Amino acid sequence: MNAVIDELTWRGFIAHSTDPDALASALDAGRVSSYVGFDPTAPSIHMGNLVQLMLARILQSGGHRPYLLVGGSTGLIGDPKQSSERNLNPKDVVHEWVERIRAQVSKFVDFDGPDGAVVVNNYDWTSELSTLDFLRDIGKHFSVNRMLDREVVKARLESGISYTEFSYVLLQSLDYLELYRRHGVTLQTGGSDQWGNITAGVDLIRRAEGARVHALATPLLTKADGTKFGKTETGTVWLDPAMTSPYAFHQFFLNAEDAKVVEYLKIFTRRGAEEIGDLARRTEEAPHLRAAQRALADDITDLVHSPEERRAATAAAAAIFGREDLASLPEPTLRSVVAELGAPPLRVGTELPTVVDILAAAGVVPSKSAGRRAIDEGGAYLNNAKVTDPDARLTDADLLHGRYVVVRRGRKTVGALAVER
Repeated sequence: MNAVIDELTWRGFIAHSTDPDALASALDAGRVSSYVGFDPTAPSIHMGNLVQLMLARILQSGGHRPYLLVGGSTGLIGDPKQSSERNLNPKDVVHEWVERIRAQVSKFVDFDGPDGAVVVNNYDWTSELSTLDFLRDIGKHFSVNRMLDREVVKARLESGISYTEFSYVLLQSLDYLELYRRHGVTLQTGGSDQWGNITAGVDLIRRAEGARVHALATPLLTKADGTKFGKTETGTVWLDPAMTSPYAFHQFFLNAEDAKVVEYLKIFTRRGAEEIGDLARRTEEAPHLRAAQRALADDITDLVHSPEERRAATAAAAAIFGREDLASLPEPTLRSVVAELGAPPLRVGTELPTVVDILAAAGVVPSKSAGRRAIDEGGAYLNNAKVTDPDARLTDADLLHGRYVVVRRGRKTVGALAVER
């Protein structure tokens, strides 16, 4: 087996391939140019997209050239959803998102050397394409019967689907054809939910050029309950630090389910099979130490953000639970921690509230009387300092960066408030 295919296989990257043996032979024969697309239907890519970038990195490390396509035109249309019609975003918004996502994806590949990556925008070849040329040169190769047989189309036939979304598959197939013609791209990769679109592009190249090209799809990344990660799911993990802070990002992977952490290690890190196996064994023997989760969270935060942001996230987590000084945290880090804790804003007048008020308002105790009991029992903390007076009132000195307070009951029940005057 080809070394790249071998690595992709044991890491769990392969769900579908048009012809695994032919693809392995092509990868053995010399450099293969591949592409994966990212539609700007949001201002950031997310964790599901990161799977495709990790695949591109593996291909590039094996001596192959990745093309990263940011869909300036397909992003104006949107791939059909199973449930309802997409809302079309304004053109200027989509063009802005294209540039943001172009910068994001560029962080994950190497642009130097003979295998240097290339970022392309499909708006470059669709913006000047006339409707007549599109219908004559592309549309003639597509059977309406086969398009109607696509699962997403069948799911929408009763509720209705616009011609705009119905024709999305033609635009994505055109991308593969154009990249084949312009750059010699012979492999498209993507998620398994895109398999119909991907194979349509393979078929278009066969019909239009008489050429044989390849396709490979990855399994959908899911949680232990089977639900997927993506823009349409709750709790989306974005790669933009303004949308998911490095602290929240690190915490997400630190809290990865035991049933999924080994799968995530294989996909999102470059650790070898022996090292991952050792982490899996240590986690099974001592799950409370979370060895696999810590390795995963550190590696992926270093990759997506930076080692500095990872260290700040680790320090913040330690400070929240009393192992470091909260006051030493930079304001942006503390702000992201407070936001992650779901801190509600607390409007106050000239007099600041009591610690009991804060404990109840932050949700670490169910009532003010429970807050008094927690203080009497020695289990209440304000900014990691034990509170001994049940009538104690906040002072300006208690407001971290002039605004935030963190309260804790016992070792693990933590809350925070943003004080507004």
